[in-house]
Amino acid sequence: MTVLETDNLTKRYGTGERRVLAVDGLDVQIESGEVFGFLGLNGAGKSTTIDMLLDYVRPTEGTATILGRDVHAESEELRRHIGVLPEGLDLYDRLTGRRHLEFAVDWKDADDDADAILDRIGLSTADAARTVGGYSKGMQQRLALGMVLVGDPDLLLLDEPSSGLDPHGIRRMRNIVREEAADGTTVFFSSHILGEVEAVCDRVGILSEGRLVAVDDVESLRETVGAGSELRLRVATDIPVDVSEIDGVASVARAGRELRVTTDDPRAKAAVVARLVNRGVEVLDVDSDEPSLEDVFTAYTTGQERDGGEDDAPEAREVVA
Repeated sequence: MTVLETDNLTKRYGTGERRVLAVDGLDVQIESGEVFGFLGLNGAGKSTTIDMLLDYVRPTEGTATILGRDVHAESEELRRHIGVLPEGLDLYDRLTGRRHLEFAVDWKDADDDADAILDRIGLSTADAARTVGGYSKGMQQRLALGMVLVGDPDLLLLDEPSSGLDPHGIRRMRNIVREEAADGTTVFFSSHILGEVEAVCDRVGILSEGRLVAVDDVESLRETVGAGSELRLRVATDIPVDVSEIDGVASVARAGRELRVTTDDPRAKAAVVARLVNRGVEVLDVDSDEPSLEDVFTAYTTGQERDGGEDDAPEAREVVA
């Protein structure tokens, strides 16, 4: 089931010379139970997109639907099915953490157990009894995430969800996102932090200057931009074997008894090792360096390859699961 879909979603601000194209013809489909990473630098148009999905901002062109319903025509009804964690959410300083959760339960007419939510987000009973004004930013972010989970929403819209979290909080947040997806909840995960998107998302959409320049899983994006992994092997003897002709091998470099093989197909690494062993070469050590999402993001948004050279950025590619 398609939970979220946009068709030519566009937003322009201003007129004349001050006209700004914030979101440019966004087309995307997100399925039930999918964690979709919406990746872009600050100012790329991520928050504007979320505002249009929530009907806070009207699009200049195009449409968006959630659960098959138009986000403008049925915005009030849709809010019952959506959990929203906006960036920089303001909480009430004079209310306790527990009271915030109780208000969320009442507002959504839900029957969630506040203690269960507190345990899930990692806030103690003592913390919940304190007023939010004394919370750290990370504690406030955990509480806000707990409020978003109330009512078991069908769709979670998370804008920079790790803001203010320490490493333990980030790990807990990731686990919660995975648990929600496993239960069938769809997650729209908007962030400019590459590692988080790579760690938790099924597919990634890369937004650059308002335009969606790529949509795919991380591994396929790597292959598209040619950001191959590097296999490093240390052997006991000279290397009398040529592995450059193996399918998926992009380049081979030798330095004494070390072999560096760059591949654009992960299956090629096993084939390289197998050929060496079958020819009697004793392999002492094997190491592999996988390209990061940062390499992919740089290639799509600036046209720079991993070695820092300039090239044309890859054409936009969309793969809908």
